[in-house]
Amino acid sequence: MHVTMRRYEGVDKSRTDELTKKVGESLLPRLSQMPGFSGYYLIEAGNGVMSSIGFFDTSAQADESTRVAATWVREEKLETILKNPPKVTDGEVIVHKTNGLVRA
Repeated sequence: MHVTMRRYEGVDKSRTDELTKKVGESLLPRLSQMPGFSGYYLIEAGNGVMSSIGFFDTSAQADESTRVAATWVREEKLETILKNPPKVTDGEVIVHKTNGLVRA
């Protein structure tokens, strides 16, 4: 399993609800239809920082998700909310454990 983490700094705090809604309505459907998709989380870290974590089967699929997200930001004209490009970290998951709970 491979993961891509994107950290967005300088997010317009007054528009996080709008961003969250758009992620759920239009980004998540795109990502979830990608080959190898196995999960996505959006995190509000406070102080104008939001992060996302996406899980995919392969490194190439995880990399493609970053391209899909960048295209989505441009298409949705979200540059005024996401003022800075994300800091992207990706890699192979080497330890993984879940307890079977599902949260939305």
